[in-house]
Amino acid sequence: MTGLEPIVQMTARDFRALGLAQLAYVKPVTADGRTAYSVHAADGTEIMVMADRATACAAVRQHDLEPLSVH
Repeated sequence: MTGLEPIVQMTARDFRALGLAQLAYVKPVTADGRTAYSVHAADGTEIMVMADRATACAAVRQHDLEPLSVH
């Protein structure tokens, strides 16, 4: 790299797709008055809701994705 490479402009769509095949986000939500954990694709699409964080992360890893926490 020479430091003179052109800057690539990413569209909002490109940015949402970044990490789509590698990452899933796990965040706490309230379901039926209890804390549950929602799993989302990198673009924000909700994939599933699990009863606890450990199960949610295990399900994400079982599908060859890396879970990331969202607060």
